[in-house]
Amino acid sequence: MKMFEKVSPKRGAIHGIIVFTIVMSFNSFVQLYKPNNSLDLYQLIRFADDFEEAQSLMLDGYEDNFRKEDFEAIQNSFSTDRISQFTLIQYRNKSYLIETSPGTNRIQTLKILAVEELPTEIRDYFLEIRP
Repeated sequence: MKMFEKVSPKRGAIHGIIVFTIVMSFNSFVQLYKPNNSLDLYQLIRFADDFEEAQSLMLDGYEDNFRKEDFEAIQNSFSTDRISQFTLIQYRNKSYLIETSPGTNRIQTLKILAVEELPTEIRDYFLEIRP
């Protein structure tokens, strides 16, 4: 019955540290390979080996919004003209489009580049495609 012998506090602490390190390493690995911003997302799609790898970046349930033609167009482009990152905020009866700095690390402060109130027609369009 060696399995049920008492474990010393020192040995228990060492086991706890090892388990904690393994769990944190896995969590860090997962977080490092998720895109943090629009620049990371573009690079992961651009340098993906195949369509399935790029499509795996899409949020569950939204995979159909990214078509193979989109993937091929990004893959076949030699350079981009611009990479932008936008946030759409709906507040009361108005919608605002906020352009923020792409490629900003999580540690750095996100920079706001522009804020525009959307015209009613564009606001209505975004309200229609809302999940």
